[in-house]
Amino acid sequence: MQEKNHLSDRGQMAAGKPLRMDLEIYNEAMQNRYYPSSNPDGAFPMTVAENHLCWEMLRNKMQEISRNQEIPEWVASYGDPAGVLTFREAISGFLGEFLVKDKIDPNTLACSVGATSVIEMTSFLLAEPGDTAVIPAPSYPVYTADIGVMAGLKRFDLQTHHEVSELVNGFPITLSHLENAKKEIEEKGTRFRMLILTSPDNPTGGIYSENQLVQIADWCEKEEIHLIVNEIYGLAIINVDHPEIREDYPKAIEFKSFGRIMKKRQSPYLHLWYSLSKDFGISGYRVGILHSYNEQLIAGYRNIGLTHAISNHTQWLLQEVLTDQAFVKKYLESFQEALTKSYIIVRQTLKKLKIPFNPSYGSLFVWMDLSGLLENQTDEDQHQLWLEIFRQTGILLTPGNGFGHSKKGMFRIVITSVTHEELEVAMERFEKFYLEKNSETN
Repeated sequence: MQEKNHLSDRGQMAAGKPLRMDLEIYNEAMQNRYYPSSNPDGAFPMTVAENHLCWEMLRNKMQEISRNQEIPEWVASYGDPAGVLTFREAISGFLGEFLVKDKIDPNTLACSVGATSVIEMTSFLLAEPGDTAVIPAPSYPVYTADIGVMAGLKRFDLQTHHEVSELVNGFPITLSHLENAKKEIEEKGTRFRMLILTSPDNPTGGIYSENQLVQIADWCEKEEIHLIVNEIYGLAIINVDHPEIREDYPKAIEFKSFGRIMKKRQSPYLHLWYSLSKDFGISGYRVGILHSYNEQLIAGYRNIGLTHAISNHTQWLLQEVLTDQAFVKKYLESFQEALTKSYIIVRQTLKKLKIPFNPSYGSLFVWMDLSGLLENQTDEDQHQLWLEIFRQTGILLTPGNGFGHSKKGMFRIVITSVTHEELEVAMERFEKFYLEKNSETN
């Protein structure tokens, strides 16, 4: 007898479609994590974009605040759904000082529970169901759900390159790419409504130059398309002048926040996303931020944002952290130094094995090409290689499936989810696997 369905069509779709293809194996890896003394044969979950490098430093600061300060009265009451004013003032001061490097009006900010919420809310308010968001490939797989589940947008993966070597001088995106995408989308009977860029990028670690952002902003404003730059990794910057990696950046690009361009233009078509999840490694605190000079967008965000509002206690605690700019400066310096060290550990192994990869400017990732280990350039062979790496080494990577890119055999490795010591063990295991597998393949 067929089981009775108790859900709506939307509910059935949600129940039957996992959030991520790797979630089950990720949970398996987490339950068998590597520990040098108690579980030396354990696994290394390096698939979820989490940053654990300087958590102890941040936790100590939070514990100090909680010990020494009383929780204010307003924490127990309702507040502004887009973030209470004191919190938005703290966020504006932090972003102005460390990311945008220019003053930001707190009234241009709206906050909600995590980056996913910000993406969903922005998409809901800017676009109609059935509209299309263009995203240069490869890109974050879960953008598909973030823009699609509630807002009903379609995702268009814009192919700008095939080989990782084509990224050596930055993203090869041109206005011709955008024009062609617009034509293709309109021929399919939908509307190119949003362009989403991530800088530093997930998964490639690349960044967009200021000149690129200016040109793309010009085009988007002319075409009345909303340009959103996701700078969720905006302070996860690798020191490309470090002597061990300097040679990888013959024409180094300087990261400059899109917020500077936005402030000059104050256009209703230009927006920025940020979150405390990655740079501060506190994804569990659920803090996402929209920055926009579009007053209607901010008003709409506030009017429907109650179900997405951040806990007042979280807002209070984090505003106390962020207003201590001396601490934030010290924290970011420590984090960027630790991030650079993690990157160097992974890069050394990839260079030794002559594995193609994109030299990263920032983010929590390295994007590498393992296509040489595939018998056939297919999604199925890529999936099987992913499983084989995990079963034989305990290293859980993210395969290219879902990133929307044309090249098979690409894998993302999260370099900040384990300690430096653990990362070195993982790379030793990976090297052993690669040499054995490569000898079999060739």
